[in-house]
Amino acid sequence: MTVNLEVAEGVGTLRLDRPPMNALNVATQDRLKELAEEAGRRDDVRAVVLYGGEKVFAAGADIKEMRPMDHTAMVLRARDLQDAFTAVARIPKPVVAAVTGYALGGGCELALCADFRIAADNAKLGQPEILLGLIPGAGGTQRLSRLIGPSKAKDLIFTGRTVRADEALTLGLVDRVVPAGEVYAQAHAWAAKLAQGPAIALRAAKESIDTGLETDIETGLAVERNWFAGLFATPDRETGMRSFVEEGPGKAKFR
Repeated sequence: MTVNLEVAEGVGTLRLDRPPMNALNVATQDRLKELAEEAGRRDDVRAVVLYGGEKVFAAGADIKEMRPMDHTAMVLRARDLQDAFTAVARIPKPVVAAVTGYALGGGCELALCADFRIAADNAKLGQPEILLGLIPGAGGTQRLSRLIGPSKAKDLIFTGRTVRADEALTLGLVDRVVPAGEVYAQAHAWAAKLAQGPAIALRAAKESIDTGLETDIETGLAVERNWFAGLFATPDRETGMRSFVEEGPGKAKFR
Protein backbone atom coordinates (compact mmCIF):
# COMPACT_ATOMS: atom_id res chain seq x y z
CA MET A 1 0.00 0.00 0.00
CA THR A 2 1.24 3.50 -0.82
CA VAL A 3 -0.77 5.09 2.02
CA ASN A 4 -1.85 3.53 5.30
CA LEU A 5 -4.36 4.54 7.97
CA GLU A 6 -3.29 3.62 11.50
CA VAL A 7 -5.57 4.42 14.45
CA ALA A 8 -4.57 4.83 18.11
CA GLU A 9 -6.04 6.89 20.95
CA GLY A 10 -8.67 8.39 18.69
CA VAL A 11 -6.03 9.62 16.24
CA GLY A 12 -5.84 8.32 12.70
CA THR A 13 -2.40 8.62 11.10
CA LEU A 14 -2.48 8.87 7.32
CA ARG A 15 1.01 7.57 6.58
CA LEU A 16 2.55 7.95 3.13
CA ASP A 17 4.59 4.84 2.41
CA ARG A 18 6.22 5.00 -1.00
CA PRO A 19 9.96 5.06 -0.41
CA PRO A 20 12.34 6.60 -0.91
CA MET A 21 10.69 10.02 -1.42
CA ASN A 22 6.94 9.36 -1.18
CA ALA A 23 6.47 10.59 -4.75
CA LEU A 24 2.74 11.14 -5.25
CA ASN A 25 1.89 8.99 -8.24
CA VAL A 26 -1.66 8.27 -9.42
CA ALA A 27 -2.03 5.18 -7.22
CA THR A 28 -0.90 7.16 -4.16
CA GLN A 29 -3.31 9.99 -4.94
CA ASP A 30 -6.23 7.59 -5.31
CA ARG A 31 -5.37 5.72 -2.13
CA LEU A 32 -5.01 8.99 -0.25
CA LYS A 33 -8.52 10.02 -1.29
CA GLU A 34 -9.94 6.64 -0.27
CA LEU A 35 -8.38 6.70 3.19
CA ALA A 36 -9.13 10.39 3.81
CA GLU A 37 -12.81 9.65 3.20
CA GLU A 38 -12.59 6.58 5.46
CA ALA A 39 -10.99 8.66 8.24
CA GLY A 40 -13.83 11.16 7.90
CA ARG A 41 -16.45 8.43 8.33
CA ARG A 42 -14.93 6.39 11.15
CA ASP A 43 -16.18 7.08 14.66
CA ASP A 44 -12.93 5.85 16.21
CA VAL A 45 -10.99 8.53 14.32
CA ARG A 46 -11.52 11.90 15.99
CA ALA A 47 -8.42 13.69 14.69
CA VAL A 48 -5.88 12.99 11.94
CA VAL A 49 -2.10 13.26 11.47
CA LEU A 50 -0.56 13.44 7.98
CA TYR A 51 2.90 11.87 8.06
CA GLY A 52 5.47 10.67 5.56
CA GLY A 53 7.92 9.07 7.94
CA GLU A 54 11.10 10.19 9.73
CA LYS A 55 13.05 11.21 6.62
CA VAL A 56 10.65 12.84 4.17
CA PHE A 57 7.07 14.07 4.03
CA ALA A 58 6.58 13.98 0.26
CA ALA A 59 8.96 15.26 -2.41
CA GLY A 60 6.23 15.98 -4.95
CA ALA A 61 4.58 14.35 -7.94
CA ASP A 62 6.04 11.34 -9.72
CA ILE A 63 7.65 13.20 -12.64
CA LYS A 64 8.61 10.00 -14.46
CA GLU A 65 4.95 8.96 -14.47
CA MET A 66 3.77 12.43 -15.41
CA ARG A 67 6.22 13.18 -18.21
CA PRO A 68 4.58 11.04 -20.94
CA MET A 69 1.13 12.53 -20.26
CA ASP A 70 -0.17 14.90 -22.92
CA HIS A 71 -2.80 17.61 -22.64
CA THR A 72 -5.71 15.23 -23.11
CA ALA A 73 -4.42 12.82 -20.48
CA MET A 74 -3.94 15.60 -17.93
CA VAL A 75 -7.37 17.10 -18.64
CA LEU A 76 -8.78 13.71 -17.69
CA ARG A 77 -6.56 13.39 -14.60
CA ALA A 78 -6.36 16.91 -13.16
CA ARG A 79 -9.75 16.80 -11.45
CA ASP A 80 -8.96 13.47 -9.78
CA LEU A 81 -5.66 14.93 -8.57
CA GLN A 82 -7.39 17.90 -6.98
CA ASP A 83 -10.18 15.74 -5.60
CA ALA A 84 -7.67 13.56 -3.75
CA PHE A 85 -6.22 16.57 -1.95
CA THR A 86 -9.62 18.15 -1.38
CA ALA A 87 -10.72 14.93 0.32
CA VAL A 88 -7.95 15.52 2.88
CA ALA A 89 -8.84 19.19 3.30
CA ARG A 90 -12.48 18.25 3.89
CA ILE A 91 -11.93 15.64 6.57
CA PRO A 92 -14.50 16.94 9.10
CA LYS A 93 -12.06 16.58 11.98
CA PRO A 94 -8.87 18.37 13.08
CA VAL A 95 -5.93 17.50 10.82
CA VAL A 96 -2.25 18.21 11.56
CA ALA A 97 0.63 17.66 9.15
CA ALA A 98 3.88 16.32 10.64
CA VAL A 99 6.41 17.60 8.11
CA THR A 100 9.85 16.00 7.97
CA GLY A 101 12.50 16.45 5.29
CA TYR A 102 11.13 17.60 1.97
CA ALA A 103 7.58 18.82 1.37
CA LEU A 104 7.82 20.04 -2.20
CA GLY A 105 5.27 20.48 -4.97
CA GLY A 106 2.45 18.07 -4.24
CA GLY A 107 3.99 17.38 -0.85
CA CYS A 108 3.69 21.04 0.11
CA GLU A 109 0.17 21.11 -1.32
CA LEU A 110 -0.74 18.11 0.84
CA ALA A 111 0.57 19.88 3.96
CA LEU A 112 -1.57 22.89 3.00
CA CYS A 113 -4.66 20.67 3.31
CA ALA A 114 -4.06 20.31 7.06
CA ASP A 115 -5.45 22.64 9.71
CA PHE A 116 -2.10 22.91 11.45
CA ARG A 117 1.48 22.17 10.36
CA ILE A 118 4.34 21.08 12.62
CA ALA A 119 7.69 21.00 10.81
CA ALA A 120 11.07 19.53 11.62
CA ASP A 121 13.87 22.05 12.04
CA ASN A 122 15.53 20.52 8.95
CA ALA A 123 12.38 20.54 6.78
CA LYS A 124 12.32 22.21 3.37
CA LEU A 125 9.11 23.34 1.70
CA GLY A 126 8.25 24.86 -1.66
CA GLN A 127 6.28 24.89 -4.88
CA PRO A 128 8.92 24.30 -7.58
CA GLU A 129 6.49 23.51 -10.42
CA ILE A 130 7.49 26.67 -12.33
CA LEU A 131 10.93 25.10 -12.83
CA LEU A 132 9.18 22.40 -14.88
CA GLY A 133 7.27 24.94 -16.93
CA LEU A 134 4.14 24.28 -14.87
CA ILE A 135 2.13 25.72 -11.99
CA PRO A 136 0.90 23.93 -8.87
CA GLY A 137 -2.07 21.76 -9.85
CA ALA A 138 -3.24 20.19 -6.58
CA GLY A 139 -4.49 23.38 -4.93
CA GLY A 140 -1.23 25.24 -4.39
CA THR A 141 -2.19 28.47 -6.13
CA GLN A 142 -5.37 28.64 -4.06
CA ARG A 143 -4.53 27.25 -0.62
CA LEU A 144 -1.09 28.82 -0.38
CA SER A 145 -2.35 32.31 -1.24
CA ARG A 146 -5.19 31.97 1.27
CA LEU A 147 -2.78 30.84 3.96
CA ILE A 148 0.13 33.29 3.60
CA GLY A 149 -1.32 36.00 1.34
CA PRO A 150 -1.04 36.53 -2.42
CA SER A 151 2.29 38.40 -2.50
CA LYS A 152 4.19 35.81 -0.47
CA ALA A 153 2.52 32.98 -2.39
CA LYS A 154 3.52 34.56 -5.70
CA ASP A 155 7.11 34.84 -4.51
CA LEU A 156 7.26 31.10 -3.81
CA ILE A 157 5.31 30.04 -6.90
CA PHE A 158 6.92 32.46 -9.39
CA THR A 159 10.48 31.59 -8.31
CA GLY A 160 9.99 27.95 -7.37
CA ARG A 161 12.41 28.47 -4.51
CA THR A 162 12.62 26.18 -1.50
CA VAL A 163 12.37 27.60 2.02
CA ARG A 164 13.79 26.18 5.20
CA ALA A 165 11.67 25.59 8.27
CA ASP A 166 12.58 28.87 9.98
CA GLU A 167 11.54 30.94 6.95
CA ALA A 168 8.42 28.83 6.51
CA LEU A 169 7.50 29.69 10.09
CA THR A 170 8.05 33.40 9.47
CA LEU A 171 5.91 33.23 6.31
CA GLY A 172 3.12 31.41 8.16
CA LEU A 173 3.53 28.35 5.96
CA VAL A 174 4.09 26.22 9.08
CA ASP A 175 2.83 26.84 12.60
CA ARG A 176 5.54 25.28 14.74
CA VAL A 177 9.13 24.14 14.25
CA VAL A 178 10.52 21.41 16.48
CA PRO A 179 13.57 19.11 16.51
CA ALA A 180 13.31 16.49 13.77
CA GLY A 181 12.99 13.61 16.21
CA GLU A 182 9.95 15.17 17.89
CA VAL A 183 7.78 16.01 14.89
CA TYR A 184 5.46 13.03 14.89
CA ALA A 185 5.18 12.85 18.68
CA GLN A 186 4.17 16.50 18.91
CA ALA A 187 1.74 16.21 16.01
CA HIS A 188 0.15 13.13 17.56
CA ALA A 189 -0.08 14.85 20.97
CA TRP A 190 -1.81 17.86 19.39
CA ALA A 191 -4.26 15.60 17.58
CA ALA A 192 -4.84 13.39 20.64
CA LYS A 193 -5.71 16.42 22.75
CA LEU A 194 -8.31 17.56 20.22
CA ALA A 195 -9.59 14.00 19.88
CA GLN A 196 -10.89 14.35 23.45
CA GLY A 197 -12.91 17.43 22.56
CA PRO A 198 -16.52 17.78 21.37
CA ALA A 199 -16.48 16.18 17.92
CA ILE A 200 -19.52 17.95 16.46
CA ALA A 201 -18.43 21.37 17.72
CA LEU A 202 -14.95 20.83 16.24
CA ARG A 203 -16.54 19.87 12.93
CA ALA A 204 -18.73 22.96 13.10
CA ALA A 205 -15.76 25.21 13.81
CA LYS A 206 -13.73 23.77 10.93
CA GLU A 207 -16.56 24.00 8.43
CA SER A 208 -17.48 27.53 9.50
CA ILE A 209 -13.91 28.79 9.14
CA ASP A 210 -13.20 27.02 5.85
CA THR A 211 -16.51 28.00 4.28
CA GLY A 212 -16.11 31.59 5.41
CA LEU A 213 -12.70 31.82 3.75
CA GLU A 214 -14.21 30.69 0.47
CA THR A 215 -17.18 33.04 0.38
CA ASP A 216 -18.44 36.48 1.42
CA ILE A 217 -18.81 37.40 5.08
CA GLU A 218 -22.61 37.33 5.06
CA THR A 219 -22.65 33.73 3.82
CA GLY A 220 -19.94 32.84 6.31
CA LEU A 221 -21.92 34.38 9.15
CA ALA A 222 -25.00 32.41 8.10
CA VAL A 223 -23.01 29.17 8.22
CA GLU A 224 -21.65 30.10 11.64
CA ARG A 225 -25.12 31.06 12.90
CA ASN A 226 -26.70 27.80 11.77
CA TRP A 227 -23.96 25.68 13.30
CA PHE A 228 -23.99 27.71 16.54
CA ALA A 229 -27.73 27.24 17.02
CA GLY A 230 -27.60 23.60 15.94
CA LEU A 231 -25.01 22.72 18.56
CA PHE A 232 -27.59 23.48 21.26
CA ALA A 233 -29.18 20.16 20.26
CA THR A 234 -26.05 18.11 21.04
CA PRO A 235 -25.18 16.21 24.24
CA ASP A 236 -21.70 17.74 24.16
CA ARG A 237 -23.15 21.23 24.56
CA GLU A 238 -25.09 20.08 27.62
CA THR A 239 -21.99 18.38 29.02
CA GLY A 240 -19.83 21.44 28.46
CA MET A 241 -22.22 23.94 30.00
CA ARG A 242 -23.06 21.73 32.97
CA SER A 243 -19.37 21.18 33.68
CA PHE A 244 -18.66 24.91 33.42
CA VAL A 245 -21.37 25.79 35.93
CA GLU A 246 -20.62 22.98 38.37
CA GLU A 247 -16.82 22.56 38.08
CA GLY A 248 -15.45 25.66 36.34
CA PRO A 249 -14.04 26.14 32.83
CA GLY A 250 -12.00 23.58 30.93
CA LYS A 251 -12.93 20.47 32.90
CA ALA A 252 -15.63 18.92 30.73
CA LYS A 253 -15.13 15.33 29.58
CA PHE A 254 -16.83 14.80 26.24
CA ARG A 255 -17.97 11.48 24.87
